[in-house]
Amino acid sequence: MQAQLLELGLVRYTPAGLMALDCCLKHESQVQEAGRPRKISLEIKAVVIGDLAKRLQSLGLGGMAQFTGFLSAQRNGRGTIFHITALETVTTPNCSNPDRNK
Repeated sequence: MQAQLLELGLVRYTPAGLMALDCCLKHESQVQEAGRPRKISLEIKAVVIGDLAKRLQSLGLGGMAQFTGFLSAQRNGRGTIFHITALETVTTPNCSNPDRNK
C-alpha cells in the first residue's frame, strides 16, 4: 500500500527487547469498481517492530512510502492494525495508478 506517514508515536520496546513504533498512515488512490472510478481515502493505525522502526522514523512526517505488511486485530479486539513488514521510500506520490495500490 502506498501511503503517507501522518503520525508517529513514542518509541517503546517489546518484551523481547525489540523497538516498536506506532504510527498512522494515510492512503489515497483511485480504482475501478464495477467499471466505474472510485476514490479511496483512508487512515489506518499501524505498527512497525525491529530495525524497520528506525527507517520509519527517518521517513519523517508527511513522507511517502510503499508499505508491505499484514492486518490483524488490535490487542483490545477493537479495530484493525496494519503491521508493517517492509517499506520502500517513494519520492513522488502516484495515487492515480491502481497497479501501485496493492
